[in-house]
Formats: sequence, structure tokens, C-alpha cells
Amino acid sequence: MSNEKYHNKYRIPSARAKWHDYNGGAYFITVCTKNHEHFFGEIVSHCRDVTCYISTDDEPQMQLTLIGQCLVETLHATSLHNKYAEIPLFVVMPNHFHAIVFIDGKHDNPQCRDVTCYVSTGAGAIKNEKMVKVAKHQSLLSWTIRSIKFAVTKFANENNIEFAWQTRFHDQIIRNQNMMNNVAEYIENNVARWDIDCFNM
Repeated sequence: MSNEKYHNKYRIPSARAKWHDYNGGAYFITVCTKNHEHFFGEIVSHCRDVTCYISTDDEPQMQLTLIGQCLVETLHATSLHNKYAEIPLFVVMPNHFHAIVFIDGKHDNPQCRDVTCYVSTGAGAIKNEKMVKVAKHQSLLSWTIRSIKFAVTKFANENNIEFAWQTRFHDQIIRNQNMMNNVAEYIENNVARWDIDCFNM
């Protein structure tokens, strides 16, 4: 790792592959809450409540909070607001979520890549010019995750619910079918393996 400094402070190296523009492909995404707080819910042994993310009786289940439910709905609706993005599989955990994200830049509409397109604020809404400028310089993957985070944060603020995201997110490029199968298996079994999960803190 480089020890290059800027203004006498160590630079945080980019977590993105420099040879890949993140405007197309398949990715394994992990996004955490700030300080790994359990904002999205808890893993319980038995849950018959409608807020349970998984409905089997013989395995641990994720019982969602209002914020957790909002995140699930937002992930399901991602492709409705971002035509270039699809999330075929995801799991919401107490303090993070994992997702497989497909990005197809051929379906990008730069005119609608802003927060006001992702979350409706009603007729006559004033577009945030700063956010529009940011969108034009971000990859489609980054903008997709930013949009998801914005929607959940907006819901929390509107409902006076304490909530915050970790600033960054982790991504891996899914390079082949074998890796895709491994990622899918990991996501599908994440709740059952919560006791040994590295995010269980």
C-alpha cells in the first residue's frame, strides 16, 4: 500500500479497480450501517410476524424494523428507478445488506440520474443541482448504491428514526459463473450463518 500523503495526511486508496469503469457487469455488494448498529432488525430463532424476512420455522430468521422494511422495498424497486440496474438477489441483515447487482450502461438515461428521479418529492420539486453534477461523474454502480442509501435515509428522516450509513460500500466484480454461484449461496445462507458472521458485533 502506498504511503503517499496529501496535506500531510495519508490518502485512503481507491477501493475501485482502476481498469474497470463500473458502468457494466455483475457485482457482489456489501453496504453497512454506521458503526455496525443494528438498525435493520435482529436475527431471531422463531418468528411468525409479518416483518420476518424469511418465513421458515426451523431456521433463524431476520425480523425487520421499519428501516429494514424500507430497505427491502427499496432494493426490490431499484430497477424501476434505475433502468440500467437490476438486483436479482439480496439479503438484509441487522447491520448490513448484501446484494448481487447487474449494471447495463446501455440502458442509462443521464437526464434522469439524480435523486429527484429516484425518490419522488411531489409536483414542482426543485432539483438539487449539486446532486445532478455528482451523478454525472459517478459510475452507474456507485450511483445505484447512492440512490438506495438516499431513499432509506430520507425515509428515516421523514419518520424521525435514528439511522446512519457507513460512508463507503464494498464491491467485488463477479467474474464468472462459479463465482456467481458462490456469491448466491453465501447470500441465501447468510441469515442461517449469522452466529459466525464477521459482521455479527
